[in-house]
Amino acid sequence: MELKYQFNKVAMQALQKQLNVRLAALPILKSKESVLRMTEKKQKEIYAELEESFQEKLTLLKSDIKLWSEFPRQVYSMKSVTLKTKKIAGITVPDINEIDWALHDYSRFVNPKWLTTGVTILRDLTLMLAEMEVVAKGIEIIEHARRKTTQKVNLYEKVQVPAYTEAIQRIKRYLEDVANLDKATQKITKQRSVEEARAL
Repeated sequence: MELKYQFNKVAMQALQKQLNVRLAALPILKSKESVLRMTEKKQKEIYAELEESFQEKLTLLKSDIKLWSEFPRQVYSMKSVTLKTKKIAGITVPDINEIDWALHDYSRFVNPKWLTTGVTILRDLTLMLAEMEVVAKGIEIIEHARRKTTQKVNLYEKVQVPAYTEAIQRIKRYLEDVANLDKATQKITKQRSVEEARAL
């Protein structure tokens, strides 16, 4: 990072101010990154548990696959999923608010006895699928926020803080050199005036 600055006290103070802002922000950003990393891991575990439960239910249903061919499709459907938002580690992620199911009237005498149980099973499966979808979207949002935070931490820590520190040191050295030259010039001028006074 190439900083543009002038070699004077005002520029040095401005650079020091910018450096202080970054030094104050670094611990907060590192803490946020850590929390986002842990949250991301936790959400991935939740997703894995949901997926495992879903696969277990599907495996159990495979043994009754012939029964499911008798299930009347028009009886049950999921109309809509209403989402709300929640904050996880300061990041807004979606969460399921409500699921609207459509259950159409059916005759319990004409249809198989297990139809009511089948509707319950389908509700469970669709709920799991909706939860998996929402958790996956949340993971995506948290991952993006964590990557952005990590980039900012790296930018501050590895690029900007060293650049500002180096610039401040250069200005300090330059100002010290100028001050030393002024002192040397004053000494030489004083010495010459003393020598001229002696000569008279």
